[in-house]
Amino acid sequence: MEQILRPIYQERASQQNTLGVILVEKREKVSQITDTFDTILLIIAKDSEQPVFTKHYTFEDKKAAMHIITEKQLRKWLLLGTNRKIVDWLIFGRVMFDRNEFLEELKIELKDFPFYGRKIKMGIEFAKLIRRYLEGKSFFEQKNYMDAYNHIVDSLHHLARLAVFENGMHPEVTVWSQVKMIEPAIYKLYEELLSSEEPIDKRLELLFLASEFFIHSRTNDGSRHILEVMSQKEHWAIQELHEQEELKNYSVDLEVFIEFLVDKGIINIKRIDAKSNKIYHRYYQASPLEDNQ
Repeated sequence: MEQILRPIYQERASQQNTLGVILVEKREKVSQITDTFDTILLIIAKDSEQPVFTKHYTFEDKKAAMHIITEKQLRKWLLLGTNRKIVDWLIFGRVMFDRNEFLEELKIELKDFPFYGRKIKMGIEFAKLIRRYLEGKSFFEQKNYMDAYNHIVDSLHHLARLAVFENGMHPEVTVWSQVKMIEPAIYKLYEELLSSEEPIDKRLELLFLASEFFIHSRTNDGSRHILEVMSQKEHWAIQELHEQEELKNYSVDLEVFIEFLVDKGIINIKRIDAKSNKIYHRYYQASPLEDNQ
């Protein structure tokens, strides 16, 4: 298949806008890494009107997918973790073209995983964990056990990814294989949820108690990024937090996360007079970072 695709990627490589070309081949009979395709051709462009452009090809009994993505889209995926396969493609794919060592430097960056990048990823993942945990607990208390089960499974996935970030690694598609090695206690929790013969309400009760412990032990690290951002000024209106460039990445989880940190005394409420009597604007103020050590 590589021979068939060569003219396609060579044509792209000749364009000044192309930063790199990676070829990813299927490693198993049915490969989730390549979305069941035999070959993935990943082309990274400096910029484009379309952040993602995809074409499919077929040759005899083989099929291939070409994805042209912008550098901005690539970095967004790496930051938010919304395309888990991309890390695998970058690390294990074959580099067919690399302009000015763009891909080589990117691989070094992924391997070194700078602390700042890890901090914001941990914050975003922790916010997702909190939302799913709180929603799941609410369903559990209402005795809606199947909905609670779905939420606790999701929250455990976020906890697993958070643990991988803490260990200076990037979550792969097979994240539970990573967690089994680096955080066996979390893996055991997941295993217990899936394989226990206890009634579902008993399993969930155990899981929520255990999750509470894991969340408590990670709250300081999980909130570090948002507190550092908030420390840039004395207090914030909620709209200002939504519009802050880095906090935009928290998306729909931001407000639930803030209220969780308010409940924990990590973010303080500042009341400012509104025009009407007896009502106040609600502003948010970060506790000093040293208070949360």
